[in-house]
Amino acid sequence: MNDTIERARHFIRPYRIDDGRKFRLKDFDPNDTGGISSDIKADAKELLQGGIALLAEEQDRLYAQDRWSILLVFQAMDAAGKDGVIRHVMSGINPQGCQVHSFKAPSAEEMDHDFLWRCACRLPERGRIGIFNRSYYEEVLVVRVHPEILARQRLPPDLVGDDIWDKRLKDIRRFERYLHRNGTIVRKFFLHVSKDEQRRRFMERLDRPEKNWKFSAADVRERAHWDAYMDAYEQAIRATATEEAPWFVVPADNKWFTRLVVAAAIIDAMDSLKLAYPTVTDEQRRELAAAREQLLGEG
Repeated sequence: MNDTIERARHFIRPYRIDDGRKFRLKDFDPNDTGGISSDIKADAKELLQGGIALLAEEQDRLYAQDRWSILLVFQAMDAAGKDGVIRHVMSGINPQGCQVHSFKAPSAEEMDHDFLWRCACRLPERGRIGIFNRSYYEEVLVVRVHPEILARQRLPPDLVGDDIWDKRLKDIRRFERYLHRNGTIVRKFFLHVSKDEQRRRFMERLDRPEKNWKFSAADVRERAHWDAYMDAYEQAIRATATEEAPWFVVPADNKWFTRLVVAAAIIDAMDSLKLAYPTVTDEQRRELAAAREQLLGEG
């Protein structure tokens, strides 16, 4: 177990952002594989399987201890592999202890609340892992790229100034600090896919009938705003990467490596909690002994 944890920390070190003040997205290569060549990918696969088994053990302790919760936030451009990462990395987790929410266009009810409301309603309970497939960060990403969405939110005009994005990012930073202070461990993942790789994956969805359902014409339209999205991501990560709620800028051109880095980051987060099963008191031991005697008597 300790070997798996140490190897996990080795993998995430280059991609973890605790302080975003000097962060530049161009310093991160979407095609990076951490020095693992394609001919030894089997090692990475073995590490991933070991990580999944370890996550299952840790999640069982998290659920039993019932003190901490974990929030995993996934953000990415279309076709970066969010769904696949969630499916593969969390494959060994007990569904009773995991809650997944996918945030799409807000409903009329959600639009009538503050921008954090719909996500705050779905935060994980103590003892559980919450997964946000997209999140409140959409409000400083897609809304920033498409300001006409902001106009539909019916905010008082005096509150919609040029500094609204800076204010929202500050609100997010404070919100995540609040979560941390109340026992929710926050880990955020930007799956960093290149524009060329996104195009290749879009073409695959078009060429393979069984993947046609995944394709939307809107995905192609959004490619026209690629540079604006990259700038919005850089600003968001720069403003909200903190020690208590770090970002992981995960290379996403190679799906096997993306999954490995995400698994390693979750392992590290759970290990930091020093999770343990609740201690059984003397009174509980006596109750257990009495129950044993009763069951033996029935036999």
